[in-house]
Amino acid sequence: MKAIMVMFDSLNRHLLPPYGADWTHAPNFARLAERAVTFDNAYAGSLPCMPARRELHTGRHNFLHRSWGPLEPFDDSMPELLKQAGVHTHLASDHPHYWEDGGATYHGRYSTWEFFRGQEGDPWKGQVADPPMPRDLKEVRRPGYRQDWVNRRHLPTEEVHPQTLTFDAGVEFVRTNAAADRWFVQIETFDPHEPFFSHKRYKDLYPHDYAGAHFDWPDYKRVAETGAETEHARFEYAALLSMCDRSLGRVLDLMDELALWDDTLLIVNTDHGLLLGEHGWWGKGVLPWFNELVHLPLFVWDPRVGAAGERRSSLVQTIDLAPTLLEYFDVPRPPDMRGHPLRDTLTDDTPVRQAGLFGSFGGHVNVTDGRYVYMRACVDDTNAPLNEYTLMPTHMKARFSPAELSDIRLVEPFAFTKGVRLISVPGHSMINTAAFGSLLFDLADDPEQSTPIVDDEAELRMAGLLARLLRDSDAPADQFARLGLPAEGPVGPEHLLVRAQRERGEETLRALPPVEEFPDGRFSVRTPVAELTADPAAAEILRRHIPGVTDTENLQFMATISVIGLAALPVARVSVDQLRALATELAELNATRA
Repeated sequence: MKAIMVMFDSLNRHLLPPYGADWTHAPNFARLAERAVTFDNAYAGSLPCMPARRELHTGRHNFLHRSWGPLEPFDDSMPELLKQAGVHTHLASDHPHYWEDGGATYHGRYSTWEFFRGQEGDPWKGQVADPPMPRDLKEVRRPGYRQDWVNRRHLPTEEVHPQTLTFDAGVEFVRTNAAADRWFVQIETFDPHEPFFSHKRYKDLYPHDYAGAHFDWPDYKRVAETGAETEHARFEYAALLSMCDRSLGRVLDLMDELALWDDTLLIVNTDHGLLLGEHGWWGKGVLPWFNELVHLPLFVWDPRVGAAGERRSSLVQTIDLAPTLLEYFDVPRPPDMRGHPLRDTLTDDTPVRQAGLFGSFGGHVNVTDGRYVYMRACVDDTNAPLNEYTLMPTHMKARFSPAELSDIRLVEPFAFTKGVRLISVPGHSMINTAAFGSLLFDLADDPEQSTPIVDDEAELRMAGLLARLLRDSDAPADQFARLGLPAEGPVGPEHLLVRAQRERGEETLRALPPVEEFPDGRFSVRTPVAELTADPAAAEILRRHIPGVTDTENLQFMATISVIGLAALPVARVSVDQLRALATELAELNATRA
């Protein structure tokens, strides 16, 4: 028995032809759907990147106890369990988070592994002088932004693109071992994650008139760009998606050539999606987890079942992939795994769950039954209590600081920590869900989640499912307290939040007006804050309408951020009325100087 996983990052389900997209060029995904089972109700679990990969290893959710972090000493690891059972496991990847502090324990679980450098600001090539950088609409420029432009100079052709090298390595492993038995290869590319860096032949698939600034790396915020700029970024994503499609085609060609369909399991999956202007937002993680982000593409071919060109409607999740691979190789599933093998679902759509849990640490805790999506916010504005439970105190790119560890506590084991106690420290979230409130959507009537509903009966049922899943996951007591749900006993009407919090979401989720509606000129809402503050008259207008923005400690972050870009950031509290009043006065200032 052999198995291949082709894993992408930020692959948008709704932009693939098998899921209804009619404008993207992805013939190999269409070809894949003819050779495999297409899942219509696959959902993420723990988010974003590394929490999802921890689920891929452990078959259980982790976002209730831990933010982004490594595998823990008590974690079961699917590739390691396979390795211990005599299955050779190999990882070929260009995903840069694997070699950061928050991902450094994953690759060692495989028998062998190889990495390829250069994606998204990966600290790869050392260059002291600043590289050439174009005029760019990306306004939030952390150190990785500069590094990304250093890296791009070393990736001039498709042949040396990290994605290409990753698939080269995956194809090489399969060719080398095609005649052998009992192996699993995970071919995992960071694409089509931002920045949407591809090459000309893929961009040429999406001809469009655009003469604006460079734009292939949107900030995580509300859309503050023009319609043409937004369309251009979507085409840049599509070009990278088409490059991914070609790489997928290489694997399908290899399976045809070597007759691997006879004895090789194939899984094609992703961790999450990415907002490209839907709901008036870019990115992920700074707003509720809409379906564009968590309703995932998933394709599986199992040679024992033989189902191809068929679809399945049962609700499945990322946590099901580890049990599926273990079952395929006849390796026992550890009792701490909460996912389910999908063989029966592949055979006849046998359900494996009534409802699925998903979310990110400290964010909304969400549940779906396939029809309703319930996004549970914190019960009050503090978003507390919120604690990390870990034995591996690292963040994405840093260790926990001494200050973070100053309030450390040793706590009793959870059901899945194999009798091991953990340290607990106060946690922090990218999002305070109080700003958005609790949200309920009926996908039958509103598949695009454009209008949250108030339905006490539906909320009561979904909140009951959520509480049950929290208990099944052995969620810490502070999560129940943060969410205002009972750790024991029934959920009642007194626990409902949607009706009381609905106005928050309506205001916070409201998209910004199109930037074209604001006056243009020497000074406008598109002018960088730092440039406005350099002019005394413009600075006074800015200070009057957005108090505090010109404070010295804030200016260091404003070198490239425009006024409307600032208003688009989720942490900002700049209203549309403030923007309009500011824009009017700036236009008047322009007129006086004309």
